[in-house]
Amino acid sequence: MTREHEDLLGLLAEVRKRLLIPVRDISDADAAKRTTVSELTLGGLIRHLATGERMWLQVLKSTDGALPDGMLDTAQYSMSETLAHWLSAYAAAAAETDAYVRSLPSLDVSVQLPTTPWSPPEPQFWSARRIVLHLIHETAQHAGHADVIRESLDGANSTAQLA
Repeated sequence: MTREHEDLLGLLAEVRKRLLIPVRDISDADAAKRTTVSELTLGGLIRHLATGERMWLQVLKSTDGALPDGMLDTAQYSMSETLAHWLSAYAAAAAETDAYVRSLPSLDVSVQLPTTPWSPPEPQFWSARRIVLHLIHETAQHAGHADVIRESLDGANSTAQLA
């Protein structure tokens, strides 16, 4: 594993940790509660990111542009199951992603992206590096959403809970 692998996976671990702060000590009922005009909930965000990491790992492993089952399913933004279930699924997905990325000799591996309704007509390719950067971006964006949702729920502030 290279220094670049370590740096990117370290940053991904850091944003994952920040994402999990807003879901500390909340009930399933609170995890499923909308607190803003958005449809997003804390449990839905964890489900989405658990599902999303698994799907991006499939894209990374397949390299052939196959669309993973459920990748376009918007139900992944709502909480089903329990929060504990989705936290466990997220931890497992993160561990699998990290292990696979660590196993890559280079992050220059080229991967064909799945075709989606918003894709350009010609095939698109990203490096493994770009996929990891996308996971960092996606996780950080949703960590911000989670912080706002939690603060709207009960006033808890993630910045004050960094430990």
